[in-house]
Amino acid sequence: MQQSYDLDVAEIAAFVALAEAGSFAAAAARLGRDPTIVSRRVQALEARLGVRLAERTTRQVALTEAGTAYLGRVRPLLEALEEANSEAAEIAHGDPQGRLRLSLPASFGRMWLAPLIAEFLEQHPRIRVEAEYTNRFVDLIGEGFDAAVRLGALADSRLIARKIASRRRMLCAAPSYLARAGIPASPDDLERHACLIFTGKPNPNQWEFLRPDGGQWIVPVDGPLTCDDAEALVAAGVRGLGVVYANDWLVGRQLQAGSLVPILEDWSMADEGAIYIVMPSRQGLPSKTRAFTDWLAVRLNAGAPWL
Repeated sequence: MQQSYDLDVAEIAAFVALAEAGSFAAAAARLGRDPTIVSRRVQALEARLGVRLAERTTRQVALTEAGTAYLGRVRPLLEALEEANSEAAEIAHGDPQGRLRLSLPASFGRMWLAPLIAEFLEQHPRIRVEAEYTNRFVDLIGEGFDAAVRLGALADSRLIARKIASRRRMLCAAPSYLARAGIPASPDDLERHACLIFTGKPNPNQWEFLRPDGGQWIVPVDGPLTCDDAEALVAAGVRGLGVVYANDWLVGRQLQAGSLVPILEDWSMADEGAIYIVMPSRQGLPSKTRAFTDWLAVRLNAGAPWL
């Protein structure tokens, strides 16, 4: 008859405790179980293996030859398992440590997250960050990322999302351009202005505004530069080449320096979403991931650096 060697850790732990303690009563006290439970588990292990591991007397327990050999094999395995359990619990609940793989949006990540990550690492020296700056939506689970920062509206998914900051779409231009071309008074005026077109936006040659009644006001635009790099458009806007359609985080430094100034501030631009950090799951979240997400949320909620 074919024997079953399915692993039962509770049975093995009962046998090791019996072998080390020398009696069922002492083994039960060590394990915090009733002696009859320990006895049943050892009997089940012997039945599973098809061999007697210990000889019982009224006074003591003596290992058989098979039991002695088996103990030498399984005791190191049980100790390694207990150590692995302890390490896993420390990762989940202890001092944050280990490799933290992050997916970060390219421009936003370089401009605003890179300095914050350096600050985070100073405070958590046992964490090693592996960051990928990319605008593609990575598969967190399939590619082994611990978390990702994403901008805009989030599609329905199995990921856990946490909002860490707001964003605002806006229009701005260089003072030199406005001095030359005039300041637009309404969205319709943009049809007569040079506009810098970002091809990463759906319908790039249409800029959408919100009417007071909640409807959309769509304005066709055109200009001297069309490209898929938002930072290049900002650089062109600073040179006075036209009006820039951007998120506030993208032009925050230029607005602070005065090289760009906001226009049409009384008009709201159609926008969805915010800035989020997404994770594969909230359950069993490693302490390294929890530490980073909590820390980043606090830092950005305290005041977005681009504002």
